[in-house]
Amino acid sequence: MMETMERRGTSGMTHTHGGGHEAEQHTEGMVARTIEEQTAKLPSDLFLWAAVGSIGCSLLLQASGKKEESLFVGQWAPTFLILGLYNKIVKVAGSDRANQ
Repeated sequence: MMETMERRGTSGMTHTHGGGHEAEQHTEGMVARTIEEQTAKLPSDLFLWAAVGSIGCSLLLQASGKKEESLFVGQWAPTFLILGLYNKIVKVAGSDRANQ
């Protein structure tokens, strides 16, 4: 079993050495880290309810004959769900959690 050594440079990158090859793991920048800190404070079900709400609004708009508005609002649901996934990943794994 080969041992792996890590050294952190001034550029914010972690250099991993081991096994005769070199791989670089890049850390997140200040903006991404700040966004992750703030989004981790939001409850995960907020995004699920936002997606369900946009589907409901889309159905109401469709029933009232506003088809273009219905499609516009209905397309928000996948975006809310993806943001919810990002939120959950940040809470569970965090981008730099292993390096801190």
